[in-house]
Amino acid sequence: MSITFSEEARCFHLKSRDTSYVIEVIRDRYLVPAYWGSRLSAWNNPSAAPNVERSFSPSVDPEDRTFSLDVLPQEFPSYGAGDFRAPAIQIQQEDGSTITELLYRSHRILPGKPPLEGLPSVYAESDNEAETLQITLVDELIGLEAVLAYTTFRDFDAITRSVTLRNNGRKRLRVLRLLSASYDFSRADLQMLHLSGAWARECHIFRKSLSPGTSSLESRRGASSHQHNPFVALVSPSTDEDTGEVWAMNLVYSGNFLAQAEVDQSGSTRLGIGINPFEFSWDLEPGSTFQSPEAVLIHSNEGLSGMSRRFHSLYRSRLCRGRFRDAERPILINNWEATYFNFDEKRILDLAAEASALGMELLVLDDGWFGQRDDDRSSLGDWTVNSRKLPGGLEALARAVNQKGLAFGLWFEPEMVSVRSQLYEEHPDWCLHVPGRRRSESRGQLVLDLGRKEVREYVVHAVSSILRSVPISYVKWDMNRHHTEVGSAALPPERQKETSHRYILGLYEVLQRITTEFSDVLIEGCSGGGGRFDPGMLAFMPQIWTSDNTDAVSRLRVQYGTSIVYPPVTMGAHVSAVPNHQTKRVTTLAFRAEVAMAGTLGYELDPGKLPVEEKAQIARQVDHYKRIRGLVQFGDFYRLQSPFTGDTAAWMFVSPDRSKAWVSFYQVRFEANQRLPLVRLKGLDPLARYAMCGTNRSFGGDELMEAGVRVTGIDGDFQSRSWLFERVGKFS
Repeated sequence: MSITFSEEARCFHLKSRDTSYVIEVIRDRYLVPAYWGSRLSAWNNPSAAPNVERSFSPSVDPEDRTFSLDVLPQEFPSYGAGDFRAPAIQIQQEDGSTITELLYRSHRILPGKPPLEGLPSVYAESDNEAETLQITLVDELIGLEAVLAYTTFRDFDAITRSVTLRNNGRKRLRVLRLLSASYDFSRADLQMLHLSGAWARECHIFRKSLSPGTSSLESRRGASSHQHNPFVALVSPSTDEDTGEVWAMNLVYSGNFLAQAEVDQSGSTRLGIGINPFEFSWDLEPGSTFQSPEAVLIHSNEGLSGMSRRFHSLYRSRLCRGRFRDAERPILINNWEATYFNFDEKRILDLAAEASALGMELLVLDDGWFGQRDDDRSSLGDWTVNSRKLPGGLEALARAVNQKGLAFGLWFEPEMVSVRSQLYEEHPDWCLHVPGRRRSESRGQLVLDLGRKEVREYVVHAVSSILRSVPISYVKWDMNRHHTEVGSAALPPERQKETSHRYILGLYEVLQRITTEFSDVLIEGCSGGGGRFDPGMLAFMPQIWTSDNTDAVSRLRVQYGTSIVYPPVTMGAHVSAVPNHQTKRVTTLAFRAEVAMAGTLGYELDPGKLPVEEKAQIARQVDHYKRIRGLVQFGDFYRLQSPFTGDTAAWMFVSPDRSKAWVSFYQVRFEANQRLPLVRLKGLDPLARYAMCGTNRSFGGDELMEAGVRVTGIDGDFQSRSWLFERVGKFS
């Protein structure tokens, strides 16, 4: 069994593939985190929690001044009863007090993994591949019950955590704060690693040493955001890509979040992640429940690379869903940077003909096909065809694209409404707003209140009507505005702080209904690029547009950083025209393609405007990607050289059986008379012999990993080299 409880030691021992997580029950009342690290055969170290008398730390027991909640490591710390550190939970009672003391009552161990009500989560396909521990804590005075749920997996090295609150009392309770996971480390010599950035500069890697006080990252924008990803890791100072310990948390949630690490006066560190308590509350009526999002916990003793592969393996197989989870993703052409809003039926069909001739498989019609949409300031919400641009309608266009050998895809932005739209004229109260306050516009648009049932019904109907009537294989689901004037006409004054979370719950309901009915449609998420690249979205959309910035040099950092948590198969990556539309940089077509091939490949340009030799080059790129697509999308990913630390970058993909590997090297800036770059490979079978495809050369796996490959022929900026290796035998 992967989860055991020792009655004698009063401790739970959770085991995933390579990790142990131990919780002790102290004095039959208090849950104490005792260990989180490499897998142990057994736990024989009871009472690991220290008993220390500390001035200004009040004791629980008047007869034992050493027993203080301010000293005790706590598995689910609450507010107001002696622990001065940041709590995981804070509840307000009707008398205005916010003191909560949740104590252990019972537990049960279940096969499998129950789903979370109303929220996406990692899943188990059968009861024999996972086990779930549910620990019930109770505050008897107010009738509050908290059920902590932990799941371990047979085949994946991860532990998930979530919390369900139930009001068993007679009075209403108000949830002010609820983190999904909290863990107390008995050390402070750690560094925080996180992913931050901005629009067109998503998921850059930041790392800093902890110091006394709180280090935090959060979103207050209504989405997980470009600015901070809902991921945090603590690492040992010596941890690098391949060695050292990592403890990571990732929240399966797409809205406002908080991740923080607090170093206290005694040198302990409390790490936590969950819904952002800023401008959040939830009224818990008697008999009702509240479900927290799920947090995914990963420990690695193989550095950042080991952590990433653990996330990748779990998310590819047990977060992404549906028929596209295990299917190779199509190579697409998107008309956006080729035409923007300036297109008609003929131009789209010409683009389709060019793309088909080059071997591409899918054409995506982006923004501008509906309402009176000739710019970004009108028509969102009016999901009817712009007959001036497409007089034959969407169905005729889609079938004409199909006849040219391509599947057809379509862009939507269903969560928004333009002020200049019929929908807004008819329902001006359907957007997030506060009566009497101005409504801040972004690109002339406002945010629909998905917490309202009638709004959800409209969105589902509008999108479904098109998907039912048009042969659509792919949807790009965009969201280009964060939330301001956050208020809902459907909620009373005392419940307005529920609006943001209700929006996310409404979004998940909409996506669940649409993806269930249209399971044959591949949906790619987007929020101005990677503004909502999070596990909550991946549960419905197995790939996400990684960044609106298509510049290959910028994309090296964006894709490298995103890979810290998310598998490359989930990253939409396109080749665009030069000068690049975002950075004005000019790079070679080969360089752009080599970067984009490290994700789900697409093109965002007009091939008809390219010279013949570049068209031929694209055809070769498409053909090559089809040969390595399965390896890139479902292989193990290794980062070899970081674009954040120098003028080169390199990464590679290895098939699960280690029989094939694709390696890419990128020279961003070239210096005269520089040394020949060296790339050391990873993840190969050291006893195998690998042929370098396209040459008569072969190497030992250990030779490639220890001695590496010298890069030759680089003589300028923005150049790349890639190699495909295939195992051809073993050393005797």
